[in-house]
Amino acid sequence: MEHPGLTTTMRRILLLLSCLILAVGICGGPLMMRLYYVEGGSRIWLSSWLQTGGWPLTFIPLAVLYYYRRKTEGSNAKFYLVTPRIFVAAFLIGIATGLDDFLYSWGGSKLPVSTSSLLLAAQLAFTAIGAFFIVKLKLSPFSINAVVLLTVGAVLLGIRSHGDRPEGVTSKQYIIGFMMTLLAAALYGVILPCIELIYMKAKQAITATLVLEIQMIMSFAATAFCTVGMIVNNDFQAMSREAKQFNLGEARYYTVIVCTAAIWECFFVGIIGVIYCSSSLMSGIMIAVLLPVTEVLAVIFFKENFSGEKGLALFLSIWGFVSYFYGEIRQTKKEKNKSPEAEMTTTTTHTESV
Repeated sequence: MEHPGLTTTMRRILLLLSCLILAVGICGGPLMMRLYYVEGGSRIWLSSWLQTGGWPLTFIPLAVLYYYRRKTEGSNAKFYLVTPRIFVAAFLIGIATGLDDFLYSWGGSKLPVSTSSLLLAAQLAFTAIGAFFIVKLKLSPFSINAVVLLTVGAVLLGIRSHGDRPEGVTSKQYIIGFMMTLLAAALYGVILPCIELIYMKAKQAITATLVLEIQMIMSFAATAFCTVGMIVNNDFQAMSREAKQFNLGEARYYTVIVCTAAIWECFFVGIIGVIYCSSSLMSGIMIAVLLPVTEVLAVIFFKENFSGEKGLALFLSIWGFVSYFYGEIRQTKKEKNKSPEAEMTTTTTHTESV
């Protein structure tokens, strides 16, 4: 993992691990946020803060990797790998992430759960567009097909809400929440390709340590941004009062807070791992394909109805996911077939010149 020249097998293993970590975050994060609001939580800035507040957990894998470097490189091992240029870029993206967290939390507190699918659907489309313009990612027919299928599937879930507002939410709040959700989608669709751009412009080996350091800086900046919001909104003072009024009890209130922060950190660590091993578009595909899984878990834990729209969206998401990976497999085989031909051409040219 520490060596810049990862083998294909190691890269696939790391990609699989990143996808599993991302799955925990994308499926568990929204459910924990919903649990917080359903059981009496109402602090928007606190909910935003929790999405990146688990950043200190990143020190654990960084400590393990540093120990490994010390063991292999001795006293020459660097304590950290991030450069000032990368630090500034990651910090700025982190601020944008903090704003995105706030938009997502505000929208999530005012909209039905099914409407959050519009966020994920739009985010996938924005990621595809952003990756095309920012990192010049080529979109194959299979990638475009996956984007269309996943977008249609997610929109179906959103249409199911047909304007139904949660109890206590006014029409104005619903509309504002809807707009903030779409803004969050657009912003995160730009953030993901920007992270990939950092890797491309780093001018140094992109190792697991550097990837985790970038993620930690981004999460720290986002948390600092949300901390300012909490201070201005007096959320720290309100937490003790909210804990006493929490439906599940005061002790479980803090348990929900801690678990939410840890699960959301899995989301962000998984995201950068997927981008590192594949692309920002792949991370968007993963987020979208896991949406129906989150819906199924909501049915199980919150006793929501599993409508025909959800079943169709699940089918379309799986179809889109398979389409994307089939395209990736075909592209990999095509590149492998081209390599021997290129070598033969080079050898022939060299022989003729001799």
